[in-house]
Amino acid sequence: MPAQITIPARFNGPPTSGNGGYSCGVLAAHIRGPARIRLHVPPPLDTALAITGTATGGVELHHGDTLVGTGEPASLDLQIPEPPSIGAALTAMQGYPCYRNHVFPTCFVCGPERALHDGLELFPGPLSGRDGVWACLWQPAADLLDECGLIRAEIVWAALDCPGYFAALGDRLRPALLGELLGELYMPVAGDQPLIVFSWPLAEEGRKFYAGTAIATGAGEIVASARSIWVALRH
Repeated sequence: MPAQITIPARFNGPPTSGNGGYSCGVLAAHIRGPARIRLHVPPPLDTALAITGTATGGVELHHGDTLVGTGEPASLDLQIPEPPSIGAALTAMQGYPCYRNHVFPTCFVCGPERALHDGLELFPGPLSGRDGVWACLWQPAADLLDECGLIRAEIVWAALDCPGYFAALGDRLRPALLGELLGELYMPVAGDQPLIVFSWPLAEEGRKFYAGTAIATGAGEIVASARSIWVALRH
């Protein structure tokens, strides 16, 4: 029998489906090292999903006969720009464009209408003097840490999600969903420190937009990074 997992309703992106980064992190937990996770349909919430391994070391996530997501070992070749300082990231947050008219205002990662400290509260804005780079500060809530005080891996994956959207779409923000996240966590991350999440655009192709995202400590040490693909919704 395949193992079963459930994405709790707290970890939503759109109101009725899982946040893309969190969902990718749930799958990535079954892969050793860097992983490429693809979401084929929006992951349902509070629903038993079957996860099975593949002959190549990957995983598949199903809801009945529907393929929800796939994951496979991968290598991440990403040129990461210099991380901003805590002060620069804090200033950038003042330019967050979505306190009003947010597409998914209750998104676990970037939704401004969540209850205080219930979501990640990642509100990136354009970084002054760094064309195309977006940044914000992140202080994880205590209930998102494990018994050792480390940020749970699927939460780190979630933090690598939405900031990429803002950098990928830039000043042309429009509804889009995460299609793929290729991520790598370099080390366990203590949750008792402010972290800097920053992102930058990579490319675009039709309705697909590509971005890089990284998480750094206040001292500038990179602890995780990812390459994301966003698919803009049709009008």
